[in-house]
Amino acid sequence: MRVLVVDDQPDVLRTLAHLVASGGYDVDTRLKFDEAKHYIDVTPPDLLVVDVRLGAYNGLQLALHMRNVRPEAPIVVLSAYDDPMIRKETERIGARWLSKTHLPQGLAGLPRRCPESTSPPATP
Repeated sequence: MRVLVVDDQPDVLRTLAHLVASGGYDVDTRLKFDEAKHYIDVTPPDLLVVDVRLGAYNGLQLALHMRNVRPEAPIVVLSAYDDPMIRKETERIGARWLSKTHLPQGLAGLPRRCPESTSPPATP
Protein backbone atom coordinates (compact mmCIF):
# COMPACT_ATOMS: atom_id res chain seq x y z
CA MET A 1 0.00 0.00 0.00
CA ARG A 2 1.42 3.36 -1.08
CA VAL A 3 0.99 6.23 1.37
CA LEU A 4 1.56 9.93 0.70
CA VAL A 5 2.55 11.84 3.85
CA VAL A 6 2.39 15.65 3.69
CA ASP A 7 3.65 18.11 6.30
CA ASP A 8 5.39 21.45 5.79
CA GLN A 9 7.82 20.92 8.67
CA PRO A 10 10.78 18.75 7.54
CA ASP A 11 11.48 17.23 10.98
CA VAL A 12 7.83 16.35 11.53
CA LEU A 13 7.59 14.95 8.00
CA ARG A 14 10.58 12.67 8.60
CA THR A 15 9.08 11.42 11.87
CA LEU A 16 5.68 10.81 10.26
CA ALA A 17 7.25 8.99 7.32
CA HIS A 18 9.25 6.78 9.69
CA LEU A 19 6.17 5.94 11.78
CA VAL A 20 4.10 5.07 8.71
CA ALA A 21 6.94 3.07 7.08
CA SER A 22 7.44 1.10 10.29
CA GLY A 23 3.93 -0.25 9.73
CA GLY A 24 5.05 -1.87 6.48
CA TYR A 25 3.76 0.80 4.09
CA ASP A 26 5.54 2.25 1.06
CA VAL A 27 5.85 5.94 1.88
CA ASP A 28 6.28 8.99 -0.31
CA THR A 29 6.58 12.44 1.24
CA ARG A 30 5.96 16.02 0.19
CA LEU A 31 6.63 19.26 2.06
CA LYS A 32 4.51 21.59 -0.08
CA PHE A 33 0.85 21.67 -1.00
CA ASP A 34 1.51 22.15 -4.72
CA GLU A 35 3.97 19.23 -4.84
CA ALA A 36 1.51 16.98 -3.02
CA LYS A 37 -1.38 18.03 -5.29
CA HIS A 38 0.71 17.25 -8.36
CA TYR A 39 1.70 13.87 -6.91
CA ILE A 40 -1.97 13.02 -6.30
CA ASP A 41 -2.84 14.03 -9.87
CA VAL A 42 -0.05 11.96 -11.45
CA THR A 43 0.14 8.96 -9.11
CA PRO A 44 -2.82 8.86 -6.70
CA PRO A 45 -1.70 7.12 -3.51
CA ASP A 46 -3.67 4.42 -1.71
CA LEU A 47 -3.78 6.52 1.46
CA LEU A 48 -3.17 10.19 2.29
CA VAL A 49 -1.82 11.38 5.65
CA VAL A 50 -1.82 15.19 5.72
CA ASP A 51 -1.23 17.90 8.30
CA VAL A 52 -4.10 20.36 8.52
CA ARG A 53 -1.72 23.33 8.31
CA LEU A 54 0.44 23.53 5.20
CA GLY A 55 1.88 27.03 5.13
CA ALA A 56 -0.51 29.24 3.19
CA TYR A 57 -2.73 26.26 2.43
CA ASN A 58 -5.01 24.04 4.44
CA GLY A 59 -4.55 20.28 4.52
CA LEU A 60 -8.31 19.91 4.21
CA GLN A 61 -8.06 21.41 0.72
CA LEU A 62 -5.61 18.67 -0.20
CA ALA A 63 -7.85 16.06 1.42
CA LEU A 64 -10.79 17.28 -0.68
CA HIS A 65 -8.66 17.11 -3.81
CA MET A 66 -7.66 13.54 -2.94
CA ARG A 67 -11.31 12.65 -2.29
CA ASN A 68 -12.22 13.92 -5.77
CA VAL A 69 -9.33 12.12 -7.50
CA ARG A 70 -9.61 8.84 -5.60
CA PRO A 71 -12.89 8.75 -3.67
CA GLU A 72 -12.33 5.35 -2.05
CA ALA A 73 -8.90 6.12 -0.60
CA PRO A 74 -8.63 6.57 3.16
CA ILE A 75 -7.47 10.00 4.34
CA VAL A 76 -6.02 10.92 7.72
CA VAL A 77 -5.89 14.61 8.67
CA LEU A 78 -3.40 15.45 11.42
CA SER A 79 -3.54 18.40 13.77
CA ALA A 80 -1.61 19.53 16.82
CA TYR A 81 -4.76 21.31 18.01
CA ASP A 82 -8.14 19.84 18.92
CA ASP A 83 -10.25 22.28 16.93
CA PRO A 84 -13.92 21.18 16.79
CA MET A 85 -14.47 22.94 13.45
CA ILE A 86 -11.53 21.12 11.85
CA ARG A 87 -12.77 17.82 13.25
CA LYS A 88 -16.26 18.47 11.89
CA GLU A 89 -14.95 19.40 8.43
CA THR A 90 -12.66 16.36 8.43
CA GLU A 91 -15.60 14.08 9.18
CA ARG A 92 -17.76 15.84 6.57
CA ILE A 93 -15.36 14.86 3.81
CA GLY A 94 -15.12 11.30 5.09
CA ALA A 95 -11.60 11.57 6.46
CA ARG A 96 -10.23 10.56 9.84
CA TRP A 97 -8.94 13.24 12.22
CA LEU A 98 -5.92 12.36 14.34
CA SER A 99 -4.19 14.41 17.00
CA LYS A 100 -0.43 14.65 16.58
CA THR A 101 -0.16 13.94 20.30
CA HIS A 102 -1.49 10.41 19.63
CA LEU A 103 0.56 9.61 16.52
CA PRO A 104 2.15 6.25 17.25
CA GLN A 105 -1.10 4.72 18.54
CA GLY A 106 -3.29 6.45 15.95
CA LEU A 107 -1.12 5.54 12.98
CA ALA A 108 -1.08 1.92 14.11
CA GLY A 109 -4.74 1.81 13.04
CA LEU A 110 -4.10 2.71 9.39
CA PRO A 111 -5.89 0.46 6.91
CA ARG A 112 -3.84 -2.37 5.40
CA ARG A 113 -5.43 -1.92 1.98
CA CYS A 114 -7.66 0.47 0.11
CA PRO A 115 -11.39 -0.30 0.42
CA GLU A 116 -13.13 -1.79 -2.59
CA SER A 117 -16.26 0.33 -2.32
CA THR A 118 -16.37 3.81 -3.72
CA SER A 119 -17.85 6.70 -1.80
CA PRO A 120 -19.27 9.69 -3.65
CA PRO A 121 -16.96 12.66 -4.16
CA ALA A 122 -17.20 15.34 -1.51
CA THR A 123 -19.01 18.49 -2.42
CA PRO A 124 -17.38 21.80 -1.45
